[in-house]
Amino acid sequence: MGEEKSIKICALQMNSKIGDVDANYKKVENIVKNELPDKTDFLILPEVWTVGWSCEDFLSSAEFIENSNTIKFLSEIAKNYSVNILGGSFIQKRSGGLKALNTSPVINRNGKLVATYSKNHLYSYCGCSEGNFVESGEYPVLVNLDGVKIGLTICYDIRFPEIFRAYRKADADLIVNMAAWGLHKPIPWETLTRARAIENQVYLVALTQSGLVKNGEWNIGHSRIYDYMGETIAEIKNQKEGICSCEINFNEMYNYRNHCTILKDIKESYEVKSV
Repeated sequence: MGEEKSIKICALQMNSKIGDVDANYKKVENIVKNELPDKTDFLILPEVWTVGWSCEDFLSSAEFIENSNTIKFLSEIAKNYSVNILGGSFIQKRSGGLKALNTSPVINRNGKLVATYSKNHLYSYCGCSEGNFVESGEYPVLVNLDGVKIGLTICYDIRFPEIFRAYRKADADLIVNMAAWGLHKPIPWETLTRARAIENQVYLVALTQSGLVKNGEWNIGHSRIYDYMGETIAEIKNQKEGICSCEINFNEMYNYRNHCTILKDIKESYEVKSV
């Protein structure tokens, strides 16, 4: 028998104030201070929590990664609580006339930025215009923290099973989807997130913002953590702000994968025969 491999993981659900970065820093600070359990290993934040889901306000909050106040803020939390942080996302400014990026920073317990992932798929439908303000990232990013391999995705990425399968083939233990998901799409939110966990036999965090955005638009809330069979093991059932947490034992998942070897049944090609 191998050594037990387990972690305590927390997902922070919040309603960001549109365009008010300082207010959103303070909100995260207060939630962490009042609700973060002792000896938490991983803390996860939602997409664009610094500015809220308002594409028109993205660029006003954009920061160069080299002197980002958001990264400095999260680094202090990481050091103060000795916690690894998957920092949701902020808008990353770039020089040379290039569009900004919707970027997730990963910070270790010592407060060091160890990786970034930029959203690969941009949502520009049904009145949203993300692609007008940011451009897509170039590749998926698998980060290894405390011996746990974590695949990073942001919101609309959930509709593309290819990126999740790529993470699973790269031996991901856990995949996170950090979102600002709309209230009027509850079936896709639950179905797609649960399916990504089941089909890849992986723990999955489906974390989204909650509460009012603006102009009558709302985030869906109801963030969840699924196990490798799609069972909900932690959740915030409504719009409330706060933290949901659970302990994950990866050895149970490894044993399940060894007995149910579905990835071995994948064919090299699925070329369609038209008749």
